[in-house]
Formats: sequence, structure tokens, C-alpha cells
Amino acid sequence: MKWIFSLLAHRSVLWMLLVANIAGTIYGYIWYGQQLAETPAKFLLFVPDSPTASLFFVFVLIAFLLNRNWPLLEALAVVTLFKYGIWAVVMNLLVWKVTGTLDWVGWMLILSHSAMAIEGLLYTPFYRMKGWHLALAAVWTLHNDVIDYVFRMMPRYSMLDQYVPQIGYFTFWLSIASIMIAYVLCVKANRLQIPLK
Repeated sequence: MKWIFSLLAHRSVLWMLLVANIAGTIYGYIWYGQQLAETPAKFLLFVPDSPTASLFFVFVLIAFLLNRNWPLLEALAVVTLFKYGIWAVVMNLLVWKVTGTLDWVGWMLILSHSAMAIEGLLYTPFYRMKGWHLALAAVWTLHNDVIDYVFRMMPRYSMLDQYVPQIGYFTFWLSIASIMIAYVLCVKANRLQIPLK
């Protein structure tokens, strides 16, 4: 098991993940382009969920490469990577179930968002957040749910419009689960901690 974490901390792996996450973040903001163009300015920060999650992780990786920890960004990254990674997988599978088909972009999103959820968890032994960092990440995440489902700023899947109340309910509990997982893996006493070096 120890060799896995040694591999994850290797600079070549960190650089590879940094490049991949920068590319994914850029693609994600492009994917949201049309919705962002129609979004009121006051909501812009809260609309592109997945690319913002991967952007948080980009900064976490930069910190690791500098042999540093930026705990608030670690908290934001681990919660949102897991939440939006799982959310996008479920939404695309639901599109497949409802429509009977899923194009290559949908399958690509399933694979890439699965990787998002996993990468955030894999690096939890290296994070150094405290309870208040996670509390701020929790406020961000739950506030984002309000923006998405009260003000209807959620990602657009027109074929799923009839399920928005159920999706909103699912998303709220996914947020809670993501926060609790982050607490157990990153804040709770006696958790696994491994130095970067």
C-alpha cells in the first residue's frame, strides 16, 4: 500500500495530473460556455461546477509541487471533486436511461468525472486541513446547491427537466455525503496522514 502513496507523491505523477486537470478545467469552462453567456453576472461564480472543482485541485497540485499545503483549497477540492464527479456520472447514466442513448461525449464525461471523484480521495492522506477549512467548504458547497436549485442555475440537461426536484434532493444529500467523507478522511482524529516528501 505504501508504494501507491509514494507513486502519488512523485513529482512526475503530480505534473501529469496537473496538466490533465488544467486541460479538463479549460474544457469544462468551454462546455459551460453557452450557459455562462446567458447567466446573470451575480451567479457566474457558481454555475461551472465541475471545472471549478478541478480548478481547486489544480491549485492543490501546484502547492504539492512547491512542497506546500493550501488547506482551504484542499477542503474545497476534496468535497467538490467527489460531489460533482459522482453527480455527473449519475446524470449521464440517467440521460442514458431516459433517452435510451448516450453519445461519446456523455461516455467521456462519465470516465472523466469518475476520475475526478477518485483523484480527490486518493490524495486525502496528503491533505492538512482543519475543521474550519472543511466548514467553509461545506458552506460553499451547500450554498451552491441553493444557487442551482432555488435560482435554477444547475447544469443544463433538458431531457431531465421533469426530474429537477428529485435531482435537487439527490444533490443535497450527495453534498452532505461528500462533506462527511471529507471529514472522516481529512479531519477526524487518527486518520491516515502521509508526508509529501
